Amino acid sequence: MDWTHYRFHSRWALPAPPARVYEALGRPEDYPRWWPQVREVGRVDDTTGVVRVRSALPYDLTFTVRAVRGDSAAGVLEVALSGDLDGWARWTVTAEGSGAVARYDQEVRVDKPLLRRLAVPGRPLFRLNHRLMMRAGRRGLAAYLEAV
Repeated sequence: MDWTHYRFHSRWALPAPPARVYEALGRPEDYPRWWPQVREVGRVDDTTGVVRVRSALPYDLTFTVRAVRGDSAAGVLEVALSGDLDGWARWTVTAEGSGAVARYDQEVRVDKPLLRRLAVPGRPLFRLNHRLMMRAGRRGLAAYLEAV
């Protein structure tokens, strides 16, 4: 088993129509407004940006995000990641009741040297850290969508 390899899945039920959720998720430069752990997003060009995140554990992850798929009809936003994380992430937004569900799937390898050295003993904490970040993101996006 490669202890630096992770697969994450999250499901966010949100109080807004799918098109509004898709639009909000498609503006990563706004993520720091509603997602506390997304500390910075800098645009490089129309399809690429640099993101810095920090959750409960005392380390930052910085990585380049490059859009590989944006399909509003299918509700899919997919990016390739490189830097401290190497892999991909995808949002899939669908209707559910009077709102939407945003499903987040991510498959990455951690390339940050400290996290690679702590891969085995730190894995449960790293997974918890990710869960906490995703929980805060869901809450933040829900509040943001209700306010706008």
